[in-house]
Amino acid sequence: MSTQARKKAKRRLRIKRSIRSKVSGNATTPRLSVYRSNKEIYAQLIDDVSQNTIAASSSMEKEATEGAANRTEVAAKVGKLLAEKAKAANVENAVFDRNGFLYHGRVKALAEGARENGLKF
Repeated sequence: MSTQARKKAKRRLRIKRSIRSKVSGNATTPRLSVYRSNKEIYAQLIDDVSQNTIAASSSMEKEATEGAANRTEVAAKVGKLLAEKAKAANVENAVFDRNGFLYHGRVKALAEGARENGLKF
């Protein structure tokens, strides 16, 4: 790993720790955690009190990739799928945890997709 890549990883980890010290989810308002890799995007609704995952969605699911032209559209579909699963689990509100990633591009598209389907945060 190059020195610039190490610096970037350390920076994201520092931001992630700062966010996690302030953001915590429970059964009524779970934490919506987002992880973005170069190819895929993953999102989970997590109850930190009981340490359970309430709902999860990712770009690995077939429904998320159908008819999408690029990764940003896939991220928006993942957000919509997660919001549908949240409704099925009787969850309306969540706390957004961007996991140290910038609120831009695919992370923003996922959040907006979840908001479109009725998840509030």
